[in-house]
Amino acid sequence: MGNLFDLTGKTAVAIGGNSVLGSSICKGLAAHGARVAIVGRNLEKAEQVVQEIEAEGGSAKAFQADVSSRESIENVANEIEKWSGSFEILLNAPGKNSATPFFELDMDEWDDIMDVNLKGLVVLNQVFAKKMIDKGTKGSIINISSVSSTTPLSKVFTYSVSKAGVNSMTQFLAREFAPHGIRVNAIIPGFFPAEQNRKILSEERIQSIMNHTPMNRFGEAEELQGAAVWLASDKASSFVTGALIRVDGGFGSMTI
Repeated sequence: MGNLFDLTGKTAVAIGGNSVLGSSICKGLAAHGARVAIVGRNLEKAEQVVQEIEAEGGSAKAFQADVSSRESIENVANEIEKWSGSFEILLNAPGKNSATPFFELDMDEWDDIMDVNLKGLVVLNQVFAKKMIDKGTKGSIINISSVSSTTPLSKVFTYSVSKAGVNSMTQFLAREFAPHGIRVNAIIPGFFPAEQNRKILSEERIQSIMNHTPMNRFGEAEELQGAAVWLASDKASSFVTGALIRVDGGFGSMTI
C-alpha cells in the first residue's frame, strides 16, 4: 500500500511554495520522493523552504516569479524545464487577500487580487499544462481554493469571488486536460492561520469560526499534506479529476 503514495522520480512545481500552507505541502511531496521546484515572489523565503526540505533528506530548488506577470511565469517555466527536463505535478497555491468592505472596494484592489488569485492561475495552467501536453507528460495539477469559494464569507468579498472562480476553472480544466492524461483537482482548505488572513482574525471572528467548525479548532498546515500527496499520486488517485477536496474540519458541513 505504501507504493500508492510514492512520488519518487517525479518533479513537482509549487507556485506559492514559499507560503505557510504551500511550503508545508511541498515538504509532504518531498517526503514522498518528489523533487520540488519552490516558486515564489520572495526568493529568500523560497530558499528557506529548500533548506528545510534538504535538511529532511529531500530535493528542491528555489525559483523567483511574479504570478501577476505572464512574462515572469513563462520565464520561470523555462528555467524549471532546464533544471528538471519535465514535471508531472503542478501545485498552484498563490494567494492574495484583503479585508476591505464591499462599498469601500476600488477596482485597483479588485484587479490586484484577481491578477494573483484568478488571472494568474489561468496563465499558470496555460503555461505549465501546455509544456506537459507538448511533452506528452501525464500528471496532476492541484489548485488551492478556499472555504470562502462555496460559502461566501464576510470581509473577503474579492477573495471569495476569486476562489469561486478557481473551483469553476478546476472542473473545466479537468474536462479539458483529461484526454491528455492530466488530472486537475482542487483542495479547499478550512481555516489555517497564515500571513494573509491573520489581520482579519479578531477574537470575535475566531469565536465565530469555531462555532461553525465541528472539530472546534484551526487546521495545522501539515494536515494538508495527505490530500496533496494523494492527489499528486497517479496510483492513489488515478481516477480522480475535477474534484474539490475539503480539508476544513467540517466547516462545509455546518449549517445552524
